[in-house]
Amino acid sequence: MNVGWQPSRNGSISAYRCSPSAELCGPWDELIARVDGNAFMHPAALLAAADTGFADIHVLIAWDEGMNPRCPVGFWALCERRNLPATPAFLEAIPIYASTSNAVIDRARADEVMAAFFDVIRHDIRLPKIIRLRSFEADPVVYPAMLRQLEGVGQHRELVRVERPFADRCSGIKKSGATRKKLRQDWNRLSATGQVEIVNGRTAPEAEAAFEVFLALEAASWKGKQGTALLCDAGDAQFARRLIRNLAAHNLASVALLSVDGVAITGQVLIYSGRKAYTWKTAFDASYARFSPGALLISKITEALLESGQVAAIDSCASADGIMAQLWTGRRTMVDALIDVHMCSSRAFAMEVVRHIDCLQFGSVGSRMWHAIQQSE
Repeated sequence: MNVGWQPSRNGSISAYRCSPSAELCGPWDELIARVDGNAFMHPAALLAAADTGFADIHVLIAWDEGMNPRCPVGFWALCERRNLPATPAFLEAIPIYASTSNAVIDRARADEVMAAFFDVIRHDIRLPKIIRLRSFEADPVVYPAMLRQLEGVGQHRELVRVERPFADRCSGIKKSGATRKKLRQDWNRLSATGQVEIVNGRTAPEAEAAFEVFLALEAASWKGKQGTALLCDAGDAQFARRLIRNLAAHNLASVALLSVDGVAITGQVLIYSGRKAYTWKTAFDASYARFSPGALLISKITEALLESGQVAAIDSCASADGIMAQLWTGRRTMVDALIDVHMCSSRAFAMEVVRHIDCLQFGSVGSRMWHAIQQSE
């Protein structure tokens, strides 16, 4: 399983590259018991992508060898991609299906772990040296540590900063205002049409069954008409079903459904990591659009999750100009950036920077549009 072993500079942190494997679940669970996780990088999610051929993923894992027994201190999944068949490959620090590319790192060892990760990429001849960060949280610890490890031995160009809504028990949920008033009115009007119920089953059979309902809702919506629903592509559907099945087997996925007289009118796919939840995808029946069913569901499920005591924070997986921003006041800064770990300046990096800046200036497939697409899903 281990490939490209590289000890860090101080000798106590070691890191290696490997492929997604069920063997990684043990180190992963041990690590996220101490630090914030990233549900999109759970080994079960990575296996879903690898087993279905959905993405070519490399996993970097770091250990503190000074502990007895050694303990994991870092985990980062990178997807190898090309823009076109003939163009150079690069590493994208976010699996295609994910909404955040955060590395999972013990913050007390952030500098050492990032140094070890970059050493692995730099010296492994099989790995591209340019990394694209998308939706990486610009937190005060890990992101600065990453930039410090590039000083004099790499390059970095930040392209975009956006604010992402989030909610937790201390802040983030709007308790009053026009939006909340409208939601109360919409809920009352919807309740007048029939028996309204919200179910968010957390067992594996419940999650898988509810996901099939979600897929049908999405396919019948505007996404189906535009060909962007998961069921519009056999490969996408196969991967998504495997993803939910794999995560649900670890009690890390559910689909909240809002129904009227037993018929689902909107669904919200949720995935979990530690005490954090992520609102991954949503779909609703357009015939109920006047009731704002998606907003009603996310409002109710936010309150239920935070009051349960099992969830401390919820990541919207969305940009700051969507419905989540109207419901939640919490914000976290996310960045898109390019990184080159070459020891000296590379022409490929300069060309990649120019290409991304051009995309942003002309408003085509730049990072802001990518964030808008993520929000719409």
